[in-house]
Amino acid sequence: MTTSMLSGKTALVTGSTSGIGLGIARSLAQQGANIVFNGFGDAQQIEKLHTEVGQEFGVRTAYHNADMSKPAEIEALMKFAGEKFGGIDILVNNAGIQHVANIEDFPPEKWDAIIAINLTSAFHTTRLALPGMKQKNWGRIINLASVHGMVGSAQKSAYVASKHGLVGFTKVTALETAQTGVTCNAICPGWVLTPLVQKQVDDRAVREGTSNDAAKKALLAEKQPSGEFVTPEELGALAVFFCSPAANQVRGVAWNMDGGWVAQ
Repeated sequence: MTTSMLSGKTALVTGSTSGIGLGIARSLAQQGANIVFNGFGDAQQIEKLHTEVGQEFGVRTAYHNADMSKPAEIEALMKFAGEKFGGIDILVNNAGIQHVANIEDFPPEKWDAIIAINLTSAFHTTRLALPGMKQKNWGRIINLASVHGMVGSAQKSAYVASKHGLVGFTKVTALETAQTGVTCNAICPGWVLTPLVQKQVDDRAVREGTSNDAAKKALLAEKQPSGEFVTPEELGALAVFFCSPAANQVRGVAWNMDGGWVAQ
């Protein structure tokens, strides 16, 4: 059922063709927001996906295939959103990649790519979105950080660095917009069964010679006391809260939704 809290608003969600980004895009569309999708995947499947979301929730949707590691393509994405919908009211910086290796074995090109997509892309989208948001005196910037924006894990140096950086960037953005109608906050999920995490589960199952279910349970047992994955729908509901009037004074927070991970 669609409600109208965000009717007339436009949300850009990067990395929204699957996983967390898609869950958040759907939740915002359910509240009446038009959606600009972005991400990689099969062109026909993506066309079908964003068309179906538009039809399901009675909103307008569009898709742009910008590579979020390339500033020129990010600028093209933001220009596209402006031409299509007259600007962006809600910016969700969700695009992210991962690579796992010890620091001494970490390929420098992987480090550069992770920092570019997970962190630097949020700077570019934010700097381009802020003038329009300030002009309207309303905007919501939501950065998808991670529990790894608050704590570390071995073999994830670039990812942890990028997510800690994103939490810091969130705080600065919030301070610079503190006396406006624009807010900026970060969501810090624990384990979510996205394609990125499923790959880690698959690799673990092969490495340990166990079933996929056993590998999932082992992964959760190490870090997430609830023993359950966070869902994209739960993260979408939190994003909707950040966009609501109740969150007008929620500024610069790093809100972990992690089954108790950081409480340990």
